[in-house]
Amino acid sequence: MEPAFWHKRWADNQIGFHQAQVNLYLQTYWPALGLAQASRVLVPLCGKSLDLAWLAGQGHQVLGVELSRRAVEDFFNEHGLAPQVTQQGAFEVWRSGDVELWCGDFFALTAQDVVDCVGLYDRAAVIALPPAMRERYLALLSWLLPDACKGLMVTLDYDQARLDGPPFSVTDDEVRTGFAGWRVETLEEREIIQESPKFEQAGITSLIERVYRLVR
Repeated sequence: MEPAFWHKRWADNQIGFHQAQVNLYLQTYWPALGLAQASRVLVPLCGKSLDLAWLAGQGHQVLGVELSRRAVEDFFNEHGLAPQVTQQGAFEVWRSGDVELWCGDFFALTAQDVVDCVGLYDRAAVIALPPAMRERYLALLSWLLPDACKGLMVTLDYDQARLDGPPFSVTDDEVRTGFAGWRVETLEEREIIQESPKFEQAGITSLIERVYRLVR
């Protein structure tokens, strides 16, 4: 997707991907990763997710990356925070306490930017990208993140021919290929079509949500 697509979605407040509560999978499975307090956690394409504040509340240093300045502003405003704003390479960095939101293009990240990120959390990043960009995204994650990095990823899998994304369908094979060299474990797999009227109305009969544990 071109940057203009996401800027318009935020400008028009078409942000159905934003959850009004902390993600249940995150709360259920994150503690078992065993990351130490003060570990730095990368959250790609983070929007203004409440999950950012939850991770910080667990004692982590959170590095969110988000294209939309509106989303970044909203996060700090909605949490009553007054961030310091600086420039880091191609990114405008907004920082308050244990949360840093880097406003800019995720694909501009360098290995040095995330050298100390030992955690990864992806709830809505990989499914936001069409196939060619998704392949680049997975390759970049695999290259950027350091040894021993651990994380969670949540995906959707459905008949893409019946409904165009986002959110896009991501197969199990695609995740495992994208994270070749990592240990990839499926923690949960749920059929959620009955909770998803948009997909049912498109004639889709199965919508699988998967949660992965990733260890480099």
